Parts: sequence; C-alpha cells; structure tokens
Amino acid sequence: MGHRVSVIGGGTITDEQTDLATALGRELGARGHTVVCGGRGGAMEAVCRGATDAGGATIGILPGERRDAANPFVDTVIVTGLGHARNALVPMNGDAVIALPGAHGTRTELGFAGIYDRPVVGLETADVPGFDLEYVQSVETPRAAVDAVEAALE
Repeated sequence: MGHRVSVIGGGTITDEQTDLATALGRELGARGHTVVCGGRGGAMEAVCRGATDAGGATIGILPGERRDAANPFVDTVIVTGLGHARNALVPMNGDAVIALPGAHGTRTELGFAGIYDRPVVGLETADVPGFDLEYVQSVETPRAAVDAVEAALE
C-alpha cells in the first residue's frame, strides 16, 4: 500500500527543476504513493503533473481560501486561509518528505518536517544553502528519492 509523500520545493523553478519534479511525481505515482504538496505552481505543479501522468493521486494544501487557485493536476484541494502558516500542514500530512530546491517557504516546510520527525530526503539539494540539515538524506535521482522514502517507512 502506498504512502502519502509530501513534496516541497520552489514556486518558481527552472526548466531543469521542472523536469526533475515531474520525473519525481511520475516515480511516486507509478509506485502507488499519494503526493501531498502546496498545490500551486512551480515544483508543486510539476510533481502533481508527473503523478497524474502515472495514475497517482495528489493533494494540494493551499494558503488561500479559493479552491480554483490550485494547479490543474491537484485531485484533492484543501484550502486553509492561513497564508504562509499553511507550510506547517504540508509536511504534517505526509508520512515522509522529499525536498526539492526552493527558497524561504520550502525551508520553513523543511523545518516543520524536522519538528514532526518525518523522514526527509533532499533531491539535488546537497549544494542548496539551508538544506544541509542532519536529518536530510541527500540523493541525486527521483528513483533514489523514492527508494529512500520507502526504506525509511518500512
């Protein structure tokens, strides 16, 4: 049975990061895991697109009050009206967290993942400032990220 895996990452990303997040979503979806994310653009949209392409399910936890603000690849939209405070809810609702490169919002989610004692895997984050925390296992491929999550949850 699949797990809920929170994927955190930047709202504005490069084409290479888009490809990486999409491939991660495909890997998660193909293995039967549900993606939990912030539900908006950038890494969140790319991972949801990949998961959807592979037949997986997606959950988006939005900062605002409008369900139609979710990216088109979110199956279950949860509005919070909490703004940035919703960042606490993204890692809380996953069994594990995969972190992609991102900025302040992503780093706050990374901090909450530590507070909630979730297994955290950093995908291509080894050289990203603020991601070098002792509880982040660094990997270089989407397959390795999902393998690490599955091993941590066994």
